[in-house]
Amino acid sequence: MPTEQSAIESVLNETRRFPPPAPGEVGAARWLIDSADAYRAMYERSLADPDGFFEEVTADLHWFRPWERAVEFKAPDAKWFLGGKTNLCYNCLDRHVENDRGNEVALVWEGEPIQPNGQPEIVTYTYRELLREVCKFANVLKKLGVRKGDVVTIYMGMVPELAIACLACARIGAVHSVIFGGFSSQAIVDRVVDADSRVIVTCDGAWRRGHVVPLKENVDAAVNELQASGGAGAGSLLRDQQIDYVVYLKRTRNQIVWHADRDYAWRDLMVMADEWCPCEELDSEDDAFILYTSGSTGKPKGIRHTVGGYMVHTYLTSKYVFNLIPGLATPKRPDPLPDGQLFWCTADVGWITGHSYIIYGILAARVPSLMYEGAPNFPAEDRFWAMVERHKVTQFYTAPTAIRAFMKWGQEHVEKHDLSSLQVLGTVGEPINPEAWMWYREFIGRGVCPIVDTWWQTETGGHMLTTLPGVHDTKPGSCGVPFFGVDAAICDEQGNEISGGGGLLAIRKPWPSILRGVWGDRDRFVSTYWTKFNVDGALDNGDGVSPYYFPGDGAHRDPDGYFWILGRVDDVINVSGHRLGTMEVESALVSHPSVVEAAVVGMPHEIKGTGIAAFCTLEPNEMPKDAAGMDRLRAALTAHVAEQIGAIAKPDQIRFTDALPKTRSGKIMRRLLRDVAAGVQQIKQDTTTLEDFTVLARLHESKES
Repeated sequence: MPTEQSAIESVLNETRRFPPPAPGEVGAARWLIDSADAYRAMYERSLADPDGFFEEVTADLHWFRPWERAVEFKAPDAKWFLGGKTNLCYNCLDRHVENDRGNEVALVWEGEPIQPNGQPEIVTYTYRELLREVCKFANVLKKLGVRKGDVVTIYMGMVPELAIACLACARIGAVHSVIFGGFSSQAIVDRVVDADSRVIVTCDGAWRRGHVVPLKENVDAAVNELQASGGAGAGSLLRDQQIDYVVYLKRTRNQIVWHADRDYAWRDLMVMADEWCPCEELDSEDDAFILYTSGSTGKPKGIRHTVGGYMVHTYLTSKYVFNLIPGLATPKRPDPLPDGQLFWCTADVGWITGHSYIIYGILAARVPSLMYEGAPNFPAEDRFWAMVERHKVTQFYTAPTAIRAFMKWGQEHVEKHDLSSLQVLGTVGEPINPEAWMWYREFIGRGVCPIVDTWWQTETGGHMLTTLPGVHDTKPGSCGVPFFGVDAAICDEQGNEISGGGGLLAIRKPWPSILRGVWGDRDRFVSTYWTKFNVDGALDNGDGVSPYYFPGDGAHRDPDGYFWILGRVDDVINVSGHRLGTMEVESALVSHPSVVEAAVVGMPHEIKGTGIAAFCTLEPNEMPKDAAGMDRLRAALTAHVAEQIGAIAKPDQIRFTDALPKTRSGKIMRRLLRDVAAGVQQIKQDTTTLEDFTVLARLHESKES
């Protein structure tokens, strides 16, 4: 039976569902998997016979030495494709060139600035061209002394050279650590020290909403701090306690300071570089990259991913979740559309979404990947839809927070453009509320495109729960069913499966792209992910390790087997003995016509113990003019929540705000909102990932009910 502490009440009643369209309805040539029976057979085999399943579905991937066994697992350590030798870069580029596909388009890039002719800058790379550039930069890295296993820090804007740098590291077996270009110099210091990196690749600057982000200046500040501190507290930091080399790309031509002892211009090095660099034959379990993710306290966690398992999982999820069918596709292809596709993930490569679904998974699947440099509202709010029309995008993958911004800006920006090329829509980053899901379907998907609402994490490497576009009915707000190789369940804290209601999301078997650890911190890896479920007394056996992975989320599973994410367990609100997930209360608020976005957190309450505080961003022109109007709207929203999901979920406090505190990847930072709701004036939590620091000040000034 579930314990009181693990049971989470699911109170949202969402009954809408939409069957998968026939391929002709959305312009797709065919669905790679087109029936529930076919999916079920593949899924069951992926768990029961991983050796046979993965040998079959990855037959077109290249292995220098074939793997002998699919998986070996003793919690918390998993190994995949044992004995195999392969290379991520080879499977993204060389494999296609050697199969006479070198002249197909691999990467399409569009810059943010609009040129004097009224058009943006657009650059395309074929697989052969991209391979040549990657080989050249791989040779640059080798001349700088980078060897297999060394960590290369990459801090760049969304330019093609960012993808080239990542692939070059993968080619020679270097471990890349990409830092999002919006982070501060202190974030660079923290990550460089933790990773023991001595080479940084950057740009002079990056374009964002028409302004230059001074990347090289931030790198210089970080390097200067490292030199001044001598790497204090970092142990054996770097050779001579400093960054040896900074390679910078001239993109924005902003003024920079050149340091003769360490700075090298990208183009100067590339001119002298050889056009061929052999691929390193890497063990399946060699490290591929580190990607840092923030916790609520303490230093960022460096999540480790390895070559073979990550390659296989991102390839398979890219192929089947987005229905990717290789073919000749270019941004200039003639109408009517041939079978060719163009995939666009709007994320930044500084996040795991960009790693997996701009670079590695998409290039391995041999479908062109579109990469955009800038903001979705520059120079106007229709920039994304102009790009979909211009490039004839077929798969579009974005975040719920972006969709809510599109809603706020208005559908008139969408209606200016022809989006008929779209075949599959996707969401990523956090649970999507049903109203945003419906808007996405109606106005972007023309009422026919299937939406794949993917649940996964930096730690998982790729999709874990999702629908497949030709197989499953879709339900607004549900992330669907487990992907191949993923054994997901709703459990109590003893690991007992809960058949009804909400509980803790558990992953009971390892999947190929499971994280292999936290860089340099074994104890944190175990304590964060492997100590939640006391399965058969596992936590009492001496090592305190659970056999189940805990992702930190609460969820429930409906009678059809679909999962619904209720939010982070840390965000669950215990109201008068009822444990409520934040996502459902937020969805009820957003379903009111005045609200475009909402965040809900717990707050101290003298009677209930914990009350519900809601922060709401309103539709344009919906902000009340006076206090009386605000009181009326608060009363209307409170009544609406009670009507939608019950009186127990009525907010005790409602604040109206023009923006919510978010990370630079668009996730709402609810832990900061908890402090605001509790009246904490001096917030002492980690705010390094906060996008706009002025938001907190405005929230403190906002009036509450």
